[in-house]
Amino acid sequence: MDQKIISLAAEKTADRLQEFLQTLKEDDLANLLQNQAVKGRAAGALLRAIFKGSPCSEEAGALRRLKIYVCCIHLVESGDLQKEVASEIIGLLMLEAHNFPGSLLVELAKEFIGAIKEGSLTNGKSLELLPIILSALVANKENLAYGKGALSGEECKKQLINTLCSGRWDQQYVIQLTSMFKDVPLTAEEVEFVVEKVLRMFSKLNLQEIPPLVYQLLVLSSKGSRRRALEGIITFFNELDKQHNEEQSGDELLDLVTVPSGELRHVEGTIILHIVFAIKLDCELGRELLKHLKVFDLLKASVVKSFKDLQLLQGSKFLQNLVPHRSCVSTMILEVVKNSVHSWDHVTQGLVELGFILMDSYGPKKILDGKTIETSSGLSKTSNQHACKLGAKILLETFKIHEMIRQEILEQVLNRVVTRASSPISHFLDLLSNIIMYAPLVLQSCSSKITETFEYLSFLPLQTVQGLLKAVQPLLKVSMSVRDSLILVLRKAMFASQLDARKSAVAGFLLLLKNFKVLGSLSSSQCSQSIGISQVHVDVHSRYNSVANETFCLEIMDSLRRCLGQQADVRLMLYEGFYDVLRRNSQLANSVMQTLLSQLKQFYEPGPDVLPPLKLEACILTQGDEISLQEPLDHLLCCVQHCLVWCKSRVMPLQQEEEEEEEFYQDLEEMLESVTSRMIKSELEDFELDKSADFSQSTSVGIKNSICASLVMGICEVLIEYNFSISNFSKNKFEEVLSLFMCYKKLSDILNEKAGKGKTKTANKMDSFWSMKFVSDLLTALFRDSAQSHEESLSVLRSSPEFMRHAVSVALQKVQQLKETGHVSGPDGQNPEKVFQNLCDITRVLLWRYTSIPTSVEDLGKKEKGKSISLLCLEGLQKIFSAVQQFYQPRIHQFLRALDVTDSKGEEVEGSVTHRAAFQIRQFQRSLLNLLSSQEEDFHSKEALLLVTVLSNLSKLLEPSSPQFVQMLSWTLKICKENSQEDASFCKGLMSLLFSLHVLYKSPVILLRDLSQDIHGHLGDIDQDVGVEKTDHFAVVNLRTAAPTVCLLVLSQAEKVLEEVDWLITKLKGQVSQEIVSEEASSQATRPNHPIEKAIIMQLGTLLTFFHELVQTALPSGSCVDILLKDLCKMYTILTALVRYYLQVCPSSGGIPKNMEKLVKLSGSHLTPLCYSFISYIQNKKSQSLKCTGEKKGKAAAVAIAMARVLRETKPIPNLIFAIEQYEKFLIHLSKKSKVNLMQHMKLSTSRDFKIKGNILDMVLREDEDDGHEKGTTSEHEGQNREPAKKKRKKEMPELM
Repeated sequence: MDQKIISLAAEKTADRLQEFLQTLKEDDLANLLQNQAVKGRAAGALLRAIFKGSPCSEEAGALRRLKIYVCCIHLVESGDLQKEVASEIIGLLMLEAHNFPGSLLVELAKEFIGAIKEGSLTNGKSLELLPIILSALVANKENLAYGKGALSGEECKKQLINTLCSGRWDQQYVIQLTSMFKDVPLTAEEVEFVVEKVLRMFSKLNLQEIPPLVYQLLVLSSKGSRRRALEGIITFFNELDKQHNEEQSGDELLDLVTVPSGELRHVEGTIILHIVFAIKLDCELGRELLKHLKVFDLLKASVVKSFKDLQLLQGSKFLQNLVPHRSCVSTMILEVVKNSVHSWDHVTQGLVELGFILMDSYGPKKILDGKTIETSSGLSKTSNQHACKLGAKILLETFKIHEMIRQEILEQVLNRVVTRASSPISHFLDLLSNIIMYAPLVLQSCSSKITETFEYLSFLPLQTVQGLLKAVQPLLKVSMSVRDSLILVLRKAMFASQLDARKSAVAGFLLLLKNFKVLGSLSSSQCSQSIGISQVHVDVHSRYNSVANETFCLEIMDSLRRCLGQQADVRLMLYEGFYDVLRRNSQLANSVMQTLLSQLKQFYEPGPDVLPPLKLEACILTQGDEISLQEPLDHLLCCVQHCLVWCKSRVMPLQQEEEEEEEFYQDLEEMLESVTSRMIKSELEDFELDKSADFSQSTSVGIKNSICASLVMGICEVLIEYNFSISNFSKNKFEEVLSLFMCYKKLSDILNEKAGKGKTKTANKMDSFWSMKFVSDLLTALFRDSAQSHEESLSVLRSSPEFMRHAVSVALQKVQQLKETGHVSGPDGQNPEKVFQNLCDITRVLLWRYTSIPTSVEDLGKKEKGKSISLLCLEGLQKIFSAVQQFYQPRIHQFLRALDVTDSKGEEVEGSVTHRAAFQIRQFQRSLLNLLSSQEEDFHSKEALLLVTVLSNLSKLLEPSSPQFVQMLSWTLKICKENSQEDASFCKGLMSLLFSLHVLYKSPVILLRDLSQDIHGHLGDIDQDVGVEKTDHFAVVNLRTAAPTVCLLVLSQAEKVLEEVDWLITKLKGQVSQEIVSEEASSQATRPNHPIEKAIIMQLGTLLTFFHELVQTALPSGSCVDILLKDLCKMYTILTALVRYYLQVCPSSGGIPKNMEKLVKLSGSHLTPLCYSFISYIQNKKSQSLKCTGEKKGKAAAVAIAMARVLRETKPIPNLIFAIEQYEKFLIHLSKKSKVNLMQHMKLSTSRDFKIKGNILDMVLREDEDDGHEKGTTSEHEGQNREPAKKKRKKEMPELM
């Protein structure tokens, strides 16, 4: 039969074929086609013949075709056909589909939709036909019967797609159906139907099926709904991540079987890949993504805002109680970095870009003297510093995870180091150090970029060169090529014309000497700087390497010896670096010491009786009229003594059998001994530096004498440290120490005296040569050494108060240097560990000295110039506590533990930081109470202020939730309430301490209200005829401290409270704009934000009473008035913001709360009218001031100056009036919207639209001048006859509940 159909189809006409097909039953024809297709015979030829004999122009033919189409669809879906046969059949069906009449196309499409809903499709192969059917339907121009009506082909297609997207999709067809729709002509509305359906199907699929579905969805989105597709994908994976984080126990993830975290991250990585690929093909998709994300701007702003919000929350207990703790942005971004290991290659580039954006935008900024200070992590950091640190963490972690991106990160860091040399780049140098420290071996592949950077060393600032060389140090140990390149560059720089280039060469060579050990050197545990543990695996010194290192180091020493003929700055660097070289590379001791000895001999007078013992003239270079220092002899001697003392204790005991070397060291000792004895014998006249000498900086003789004086004082200091260190508590040595100090003191006094006469500005400004270790040992010996055997010798030093005061002063100088630069001068001054240990020792001594001998006891009977030792000790403690919190925040506990001393009362100290800090706080509290209880004439304001500052520093270590913190707050509150000292600086310090504690306990608004009443009581009312009922909440507020001291403090604190309220209102507005309020939620009486709203209203209500008092106060002109006006303006601006918030939520919340109505009433009755009165008071006061000025001498100039001041001080007034009127404007809107008359208590202000007419103003001013004296006299007489008004009673302020 099949052959007959095919042969009939071969005839020219189809008449006989049509007749034959009509004789066959439809089932027989279908069975025949099925048998042929399954057997793989000529099913295509048979199908073509059937179509030829079934023309769509005849109804019977069209129906036969429909049956054949249905049969073929079932055949293809059955899975019984060979792949080639099935493809041929689908191809023929697609070719013939456009011949169908519209009604049958609808039937055919319904057949498909029914199969999809029922899930009867097996492999989905036939779905390729559906787009052709729907396209043919759109092309059909006639109206078609659909349901009970008639629709066009386009409308029918829309109904069919709607039906399809509303029905059930089997999980296995989702990807094919999505792929199918990309070939269907769709309107924007239809695309939205389909996209929404596909997004709903995400949660039904297995995790591994989602990436191909996303790919198909992104392709489909090219037709429209790009943003919705992207939002849906992002939302789904955000929810998946959230669920995954919450349910780590292995529960289901959004109806998905739980998968390992790694698999989820791999899927997300594939999704990112698909999105990036789709964006490359469809630019509009990329634009939509940027609109949705605004990636880098959004992230950058979000990072800084997050840190600012965190800082605000950490500083306010009020906000902490209202706003739940949110996850830190750092954690979330670093989580993305961590997850990017799972094939998120396209995220990696963005992470690198974000990291550099944060570091570039928020890195350290140059301050006035060009220095930047880095602090440790803690609350002291600004949001910008946190953002910069986050950028560095992103880059470092990305570098660790992704090998492919390492070279790019390294190149970008090095580019910034080189090109931004004039800006602070310490953050990039730190990142570079961490990168190289992590993987020095891996970075050998990037060594070419580093060697290229070395070429710029001669042009970079010294500080940058030192940081760069220190960072690349681990790489030098593993890469000979990098090391050789560096040496070549340094040798060239050694002879460069620029001084900084030569200094950079010295810095580089010293670094190499410190880090390439010679065989036999002492272990690194004895070094001043330890090597990072992550480098240990590459820092292996075999015998061969050590021998090679020795040759290498000796070559460098030869290069450095040439520096001794260069400028003083170059020599100085060498002298400061040799000590660290010895500690790290002890086998170079002989070479270093011989170099120093030969240099010292050039300036040493060998004759035992020659005075002075050193050739100071040879140290000074004279070129014409220019005088400069050629040899920093004091630094040379300092280097010699430090190196000699260290070698005697560490190197010489190991080399006792070598007599030659012992003699060598002995020669140096004898030289220092001789210099000491002859310096003591020398008079100032021997140096030509007596009182008659010229020290002015305007003459060459004065400059020369100043340089010589500086050298002599430095040499004395060096010899004091040397003789003390070798003294072994010998009385004779201590007498020599004191004699050397007296020489130093005489010269210091002369320079100070000359400075007092204005002849020199450089006196006593140089840093001390004493090392911090020596300062620590000296203070311990002077104040804490109670050994019987040492008593006689130490009494020599203790007999000199000047010497002891100088020792404490140098300790202060060292700590100040640490605060300003992050390190101290002298040996081990850049070693944080040793500096910390010395700080602990010094603090322990100063603390004992201050608490054991109070200032009051020490000052009795002693009327010496300068500060007492106890006061210096207290000042030192204040600086140390500040410096430790700045640089050693993580080691606070260790620091406090080091301060433990046996208390005379046997007070036990518990282990936590809070307990230890509380113990120290109690000591200083006792000192302050003793000071406050002393007679008024004995009150020492400087000491009191220092004690308050120390208490402020220590109170930062208390946990705000601890009882010790509450106790500290109560104690401070009591002092403020009971103490009536009139010292303004002490009052300011004490009140600042009170506020800093109070904000961490609860909001200070009640405190502000009470203080404002006290200020009002002491300063009086703006209406002079009205008396004010005085309050005595705080005794510290009195006539001398009320203004400007306390007034400015309370206004500053009020401004902070307003900022917090503004932040809360902004947060509420943001939540409202994001919420989609459901009918249920809108019907509820209580909003979820009700507690925050209530808190805001309570804060503003109490602040309103605070301003109510201050605007009635007769404040002095100047800063108090200016800031009050600005704060009032801010108050009204925030009230307006609150009103606008209620305008936003009023429709859904069913009105405004009662306490908001009370707040509005309070503002209308107790603040706005008084603001206008206060403005009038200010303007009257200014005009009176202007008249008084005009009556004085220099009339025209004085009036001009006064007018300028009046204009400047009244500038905030228009802003305040505008803020009030804006507030009233929005109140009117809220009244209409809420149906509550909020304006009934508001007295509307008069119109202030005016124009100044200059001619009339001049005329009035002249009239006022002429009549001023007469009117003044009249009003004075009237004032005398008038009775004083009675004191007014304060009106009770309504409460906001």
